[in-house]
Amino acid sequence: MTNELVQLTACEAVQKLKAGDVSPLELIDAAEARIAATDGAVNAMPTQCFERARERATTLMNSSSDGAQGPGWLAGLPIAIKDLMPVAGVRTTYGSPIFADNIPQKSDVLVDRLERQGAVVIGKTNTPEFGAGANTFNEVFGATRNPWNTDKTCAGSSGGAAVAVATGQAWLAHGSDLGGSLRTPASFCGITGLRPSPGRVPRSSLAMPFSSLAVDGPMGRDTADVALFLDAMAGLESADPLSYPAPALSYTEAVRNPDLPLRIAYSPDLGLCPVDPEVASICADAAQKFVDMGATVVEASPAFTGAQEAFHILRAAQFAADKGGLLDKHRDLVKPDLVWNIEKGRALTSEEIGHAEISRGQLYRRVVRFFEDYDLLICPTAIVPPFDVETRYIEEAGGVKFDNYMDWLTITYALTLTGCPIVSSPAGLTASGLPVGVQLVAPPRREDVALAAATLLEKAVGLTAQLPIDPRPPA
Repeated sequence: MTNELVQLTACEAVQKLKAGDVSPLELIDAAEARIAATDGAVNAMPTQCFERARERATTLMNSSSDGAQGPGWLAGLPIAIKDLMPVAGVRTTYGSPIFADNIPQKSDVLVDRLERQGAVVIGKTNTPEFGAGANTFNEVFGATRNPWNTDKTCAGSSGGAAVAVATGQAWLAHGSDLGGSLRTPASFCGITGLRPSPGRVPRSSLAMPFSSLAVDGPMGRDTADVALFLDAMAGLESADPLSYPAPALSYTEAVRNPDLPLRIAYSPDLGLCPVDPEVASICADAAQKFVDMGATVVEASPAFTGAQEAFHILRAAQFAADKGGLLDKHRDLVKPDLVWNIEKGRALTSEEIGHAEISRGQLYRRVVRFFEDYDLLICPTAIVPPFDVETRYIEEAGGVKFDNYMDWLTITYALTLTGCPIVSSPAGLTASGLPVGVQLVAPPRREDVALAAATLLEKAVGLTAQLPIDPRPPA
């Protein structure tokens, strides 16, 4: 029975919860057994809180037994929260030895919102230190491994979240994304992840709540699960100054009968970076599947002039403001990549920061004009397939050398600047059996368009049917 429950999608599990065919406690038991069976191989969820989960599940069950309305969108479904977001009473380390013993007394407003919608938090997923970097490892918990091949990385920074979903440890996992931190792990682990528009998903624990570079979003095995999770997340919360009300039509409904985007642009590289030939071929085939459905697909892209420089400046300025104090107090405990980022930010001039903001605004206006002619933009999620877990980051691709740990992520972070909603959807497998994903970019605040396209693509690709998977050692 435990294995049967783990095999359910989140939508199927919620249906059974609402019908009374299964209880939240039974799902918690199934998740705990699955984590015990798989986490030794992948290290996705190092912090678990099953006693807290069972207390909350019992409270939900008791409140429903008196004839009250069932709890929200998730109805008692166990979920995982990334270890960058505070959960009251649960160890929250941010992947940093500075906070190795930190237990927050208050949850982020997003966690409170999800719990009101019937979510039951069962654990915290692993992340690189303060979410910086696209390989999930840190000095507190070590490295998280890719379940498709445990010698490979799951990417980052939402690596633990992606692995937890792919292996069936959790039906849904919360992630976050600044430069690709949600999208790249989704691609590397063969799951679906959504970077929503800024403000779509509220949060309250950021030191800089008006910043729109980083967002939180849903990760699931398929698009319907991601839509369900987004319905539970989205909405106005006064604690988040960027948040706004959820749409009148739910995302669950939007993917039930998805509309085909008829005018699609495909770019193999956004004109920015080299792409591994096998990855490029898989992503081109994914774009062709929309042609087979009846859409028109042409090779086109907005101009991303100045995007790399603007992103590096804005990200460095944010890290300097947010984490500079920690560097002053705990320099010996901060990883070198973060030291570089913070010091780069501190060296910036107001003129440089202002120019980057203007450049970002110009890019946004070009993107808005672009979407007057196209309904969707498709491009690869990552420029390479999953690589060795011991490699910190990709230093060279296609003869191009990268001089920092971020630039192999240009194809995701350039799109961060647009503020557009983006789904990373499975596109296929390499010859060695490693997942590859594509980014489906929709016009601003049109998450429904991106999710509808992902629904159609996943049916054509069929990769989600293989999930959840048992961790696979290298051949």
